[in-house]
Amino acid sequence: MCSRAGPRWCWCWSCEWREGRKEKTILFEPSISGGELFDFIAEKENLTESEAIEFMKQILLGVGFMHSKQIGHFDLKPENIMLSAKMAPNTDIKIIDFGLAHRFQPGEEYKCMSGTPQYIPPEVINYEPLSTAVDMWSIGVITYILLSGMSPFQGDTDEETLRNIIALNYKFDDHHFSMTSAMAKDFIQKLLVKDQNERITAEECLQHPWIKPLTRKQVANRNRSSINMKNFKRFNAKRKWKMSYNMVWVCNRLHRLKMICKTSALADEELRQCESDQEDTETKPSSLIRRRLSSSS
Repeated sequence: MCSRAGPRWCWCWSCEWREGRKEKTILFEPSISGGELFDFIAEKENLTESEAIEFMKQILLGVGFMHSKQIGHFDLKPENIMLSAKMAPNTDIKIIDFGLAHRFQPGEEYKCMSGTPQYIPPEVINYEPLSTAVDMWSIGVITYILLSGMSPFQGDTDEETLRNIIALNYKFDDHHFSMTSAMAKDFIQKLLVKDQNERITAEECLQHPWIKPLTRKQVANRNRSSINMKNFKRFNAKRKWKMSYNMVWVCNRLHRLKMICKTSALADEELRQCESDQEDTETKPSSLIRRRLSSSS
């Protein structure tokens, strides 16, 4: 049995054993009852940048700890950022779903084409060697969405979204970023960098003036700014609808596969029965011939 956990992220405990010829595994997941962070925020009437920063700070602490262990998550997105408890005085954030995570070995060249289109960086699309900087790009996208309620690279199709990412086709539209501070935009720009070696790390993010203001003026500018709640609520509602649609599609797909397997199993059983009947009809003449041969001798 083993467990892996950090201050802002958690894996599950696993127990494996062999029963006859079969290997069985039970996964024990820690209790996370607060739901998704974005759902929690969407319930609020308004949210200042200072409040949003407290959430981002926790995410960065978790990602920074992960990266210090040479682990990349590779699927950071709103669905994988949860609250340990909704009603706690100080909301505790947990990063979940390490299904695509990878621990880097010294000198290793790791490539992988997986992840959620909206949140993956150019190097994943181009099938280039990856690093923990993949997660930093995703944090840039999440921050952009959190502040504006818009996805920076979202197209009408996944193909268009991927083209926008490769072309670095995004902007800070005044209509959606009218209440956003210049420091917040600078923070995002330092993360949405095409060259992964030029992206700031989690540690550098925590020292950025937007997260850690250096002057009173920076603090004042941050406190006067707020996120676009109208757009954010609309984005979150659309996101939840898409998740529900995908879930229904998967369930229908599984149901169809189950019916196909059941039909196939019945067909196989009928085929085996036919083969058995055929064997019976073949054995009777053979037995008769053998009996006749033995009697004639």
